[in-house]
Amino acid sequence: MMTTSTNTTAEDPTRRDFLKMAWVGLGGLALAETGLMSMAFLMPRVAEGEFGGLMEAGLVSDFPPNSVTPFNQGRFYLSRLADGGFLALYRKCTHLGCSVPWLPQENKFVCPCHASAFDATGNVLNPPAPRALDIFAVTIENGTVTVDTGTVISRDKFDPTQLVYA
Repeated sequence: MMTTSTNTTAEDPTRRDFLKMAWVGLGGLALAETGLMSMAFLMPRVAEGEFGGLMEAGLVSDFPPNSVTPFNQGRFYLSRLADGGFLALYRKCTHLGCSVPWLPQENKFVCPCHASAFDATGNVLNPPAPRALDIFAVTIENGTVTVDTGTVISRDKFDPTQLVYA
């Protein structure tokens, strides 16, 4: 009778143990890659000049006093008041989120969904909108107007401290 004895120690894994460790390692690697790809997919990619980032609007001289200029790519209007102050108004209605167009012939924003109206500072002229249009931060450096569309600033009403001057 022939007997075969196998001497395996903790330092000498069997073929089965080796394959099990290899599969667990490969599975862990695949899981980590899937997690990283999911995170990369969910992270916003904001390039300069697009909504969610910094947008260069133009030179101060490009915007005459008492004007409202739409920036469709940035989803905002740049309002320059009579005193020269700038205000970047988010075009989203504070009632239900409809896109609010500027009507120059009426000198106001009018929501097409429920007829809320706003003046050039974003204040509510006609409800049902509960508060003024939201704004974005405006900076003016070397005569260039830049709007940061990355953070929406919520407000109840217009306040002159919200204006930015050249």
